[in-house]
Amino acid sequence: MSQNVPGFEELLRGCERSAVHLETRDVYAVDYEESGFAAWKAGHRHDPADRASWWRPWLDLVSETVGRGVIIRRARIVSEPVSEYIEFEHHSTFTNVAAGESVRWLPRRRASDLCLPGNDFWLFDDRLVRFNHFTGDGASAGGEMREEQAVVKLCSSAFEAVWERATPHEEFCV
Repeated sequence: MSQNVPGFEELLRGCERSAVHLETRDVYAVDYEESGFAAWKAGHRHDPADRASWWRPWLDLVSETVGRGVIIRRARIVSEPVSEYIEFEHHSTFTNVAAGESVRWLPRRRASDLCLPGNDFWLFDDRLVRFNHFTGDGASAGGEMREEQAVVKLCSSAFEAVWERATPHEEFCV
């Protein structure tokens, strides 16, 4: 089944009120993070005071979107002890927060009784879902757009349940 899946720039620019993102994997192997993850494993750490060294186009888009009044929230469900990749992600999340996202973390064992979709997703304005598919190794396997009310409701209630239980980024220790 062929489907036109808009990019995140188009989706966020069209967003009017809210964008929420649920991440459920312990490892992602997406191309655009490969060099950053390798550098982090080799000991590189971003200096929060040196904004020019870590700011990137994605953060411009987030900042612009939040500047228009859109609330962006990201929740991550993680296994404990966390994977090396999640340590990397946690370390670099200050950049998302600096751009205006609110981020929370939920240990997987505290999510056992929640009804969750089988894939990571973004939900835009409580009306449009973009599922993110991944291979077993964590590489991107494309996206899928859904607008059915039942799918939107599932994703919205799942995200809110996770958000309510999750710990704000500033308080979550890895």
